Amino acid sequence: MPARPLVRYPDPRLRAPCAPVTAFDADLRALAQDLSDTLDAAMAAGLTAAHIGVALRLVVLRPEPGGPATLYCNPEIVEASPERAEAREGSVSMPGVSEMVERAARVRVRYRDLDGSEREEEADGFRGACLQHEIDQLDGIFWIERLSRLRRERTLKRYAKQR
Repeated sequence: MPARPLVRYPDPRLRAPCAPVTAFDADLRALAQDLSDTLDAAMAAGLTAAHIGVALRLVVLRPEPGGPATLYCNPEIVEASPERAEAREGSVSMPGVSEMVERAARVRVRYRDLDGSEREEEADGFRGACLQHEIDQLDGIFWIERLSRLRRERTLKRYAKQR
């Protein structure tokens, strides 16, 4: 199936909170497949439904190229370590720029799978950073909002030069 077009920054849909998934049905499975196909086409580590213009709390994550993808419906961070870690982040919706972002070093995430069954996952390292990044996106927080004002302004200038 062809990948869907990506929503690009500064589209306001990237700053809008997403609605919870309530129907675990064939339409959700089709959307999840579209999201997975788009993730592969974009060669990204993670993607939300908001990145393809659908305001639902759905994430696909594949932090290791060629590894298995995990789909998360209605993910929420239920525990975050007080320890912090920095990782380089960017977005398919703002290609060509990245910055170091500080986040919790470890998180525990509660979510539902495509059948609606509740699950929990603990993650750290790159996977943990990816989960936090994508959950932020579902909450309407674009990754550059995690930067200091100065670093955000510099990142926006670099992005504008590339467009």
